[in-house]
Amino acid sequence: MNPSDLPQFISRLQQRFLSPLPGKAAQAMLTSRPIEDRLTPPPPNHRKGGVLALLYPSGDEISIVFMKRTEDGKVHSGQISFPGGKVESFDASPMQAAVREAEEELGIPQSEVHIIGQLSTLYIPPSNFLVYPFVGYMDHAPNFVPSHLEVAKVIEVPLPTLLEPQMLQQVAIKVRQNLNIQAPAFIPDGHVIWGATAMILNELLVLIRELEPI
Repeated sequence: MNPSDLPQFISRLQQRFLSPLPGKAAQAMLTSRPIEDRLTPPPPNHRKGGVLALLYPSGDEISIVFMKRTEDGKVHSGQISFPGGKVESFDASPMQAAVREAEEELGIPQSEVHIIGQLSTLYIPPSNFLVYPFVGYMDHAPNFVPSHLEVAKVIEVPLPTLLEPQMLQQVAIKVRQNLNIQAPAFIPDGHVIWGATAMILNELLVLIRELEPI
């Protein structure tokens, strides 16, 4: 894609968010759990979280950023995810939590992120989070400053790479010390993007495939 085409692409994607989303149908394609688990309403004591799928120009492509979490012994320790986290009492909304966490984790200035749409919410049973995913855009590549406490690695992937059919594979995932599962995952450059992050990402990719090729 020519860099001059990027604003038009972002505009068309933003317009697409005004129509009904593919929702659970797109998420279900990448679930490693029975889809019935994902359709169960979250319990009253669930927590809310916001995550940010950030798009930005990189060379003549649009890229998206992920982060590999540090090995801290928590539920999603060491996994690849979007920047984001818990909605705190001082956050006005899940969207604010998403951009705040992106700044805290990756050094992405909140003021430079333009939110263009919200994807379907997703409940994550292991951590009891109802996640609100947002898609944002920056008109330049960020200067990432990752938090050494939360981020082991910043992973940048061009969108065209994620749209390649061979990116989606069934892989063996070690969930716990004595538990391995087979799960669908995106494998850009050997990085394994699975679970809730893959489900959220797949809904975004379904929307992008509806637009002109990038």
